Amino acid sequence: MGNSKWECIWENRIGDPILIDDKTLLQMANDVRANAYCPYSKFPVGAALLCSDGTVFTGVNVENASYGLTMCAERVAIFKAVSEGHHDFVKLAVTCEGDHCQPCGACRQVIHEHAPDIEILMGNPQGTFVRTTIRDLLPEAFSL
Repeated sequence: MGNSKWECIWENRIGDPILIDDKTLLQMANDVRANAYCPYSKFPVGAALLCSDGTVFTGVNVENASYGLTMCAERVAIFKAVSEGHHDFVKLAVTCEGDHCQPCGACRQVIHEHAPDIEILMGNPQGTFVRTTIRDLLPEAFSL
């Protein structure tokens, strides 16, 4: 397993390298934004979660009239992955309009619980992004 600023190379279960670079992961997150259900905020968010075996799960925000039942894109991607038996997450890209898209507090806690060492790419449709980690975003997370 190796990595650089521009790409990450992971090996799948049979040892074949899988190349998913940051721009591709961000583009996947941005592309899926078109599927967001956001009639109240009009603020589509997309996420793409890279697993250690090279599998990518995407998610979008899904709003609800009661607001509290709204689900963020980051949690949708994580819950999809977990429901399919994946638990080894290495990178999460999240995109929305604006400077760069930051996970909310609830997402930060869920991300930390499932992947305390994950790298996060916070981007926008223009292709710019900020690289950080969940530990930097939530330095004193709840944990067991």
